[in-house]
Amino acid sequence: MVLTGAMMIAEIIAGTIFNSMALLADGWHMSTHMAAFLIAVIAYAVSRKNRDNKRFSFGTGKVGVLGGFASSILLLVVAFAMIYESANRLIHPTSIKFGEALIVACIGLAVNVISAFILKGNHAHEGHHHGHNHDDKNFKAAYLHVVADAFTSVTAIVALMIGLKFGIGWIDPVMGLLGSLVIIAWAIGIIKETVIILVDYTPRTSDLIDEINKAFSALDNTRISDLHVWQVGSGKFSAIISVEAKNPKKIEEYYSLVNMHEELVHVTIQIHEQRACRVP
Repeated sequence: MVLTGAMMIAEIIAGTIFNSMALLADGWHMSTHMAAFLIAVIAYAVSRKNRDNKRFSFGTGKVGVLGGFASSILLLVVAFAMIYESANRLIHPTSIKFGEALIVACIGLAVNVISAFILKGNHAHEGHHHGHNHDDKNFKAAYLHVVADAFTSVTAIVALMIGLKFGIGWIDPVMGLLGSLVIIAWAIGIIKETVIILVDYTPRTSDLIDEINKAFSALDNTRISDLHVWQVGSGKFSAIISVEAKNPKKIEEYYSLVNMHEELVHVTIQIHEQRACRVP
């Protein structure tokens, strides 16, 4: 956050002074990282504080997902603001001090690369020692904020180098537009990933439903009459399984069919005895 904050201020000031839209866009984009880091910190703090709070019926996994969603919405808003400003610079071009702006942009890229390595390295270290989930939407949103900013830094550098060599001023706002469109596509991707968790939608990528059906169908005179599987956090699922059996077994035997799925953190199994006169 210290690295990002310092670079954000430097790029906004330099972009304003040197009239570089690509540099200014990168600086304002960096401001979203400060907000993203703050959202991530708050989400982790709330999750940790309430990990034993029984009022969170299925745990605090969705707190981090909500943080990732909020961070992505913020990034989307800033990307549209960048598009507006870039379009305005195309219509009303200004002179750009390419050389000075290029130096600042290169420093910004270096800061983003360093930040990305710090985040990725610390997350891998924590995950190894504490069993953290590596499909953490909260971390992913914060991390990809930095990666996206590294991309905008690259577009700014390319624009400024072309402008410096060929004197083409319009390439600067064009690169600002390009960076904005890529960021919008990325933000929408994270929004989709988080929304399906927040609305209890079972991801198509999950094989849990097929595996549960297969496990219970292996039992004689047994069938699943109702099955609900939904995500309660990143990589964590809950399930309600209603089973009809002609000769019901002990409940422990049914739970043993799903115990191997570590991603299933909350499971409820209902057993109904089949009647001879049962109407199909």
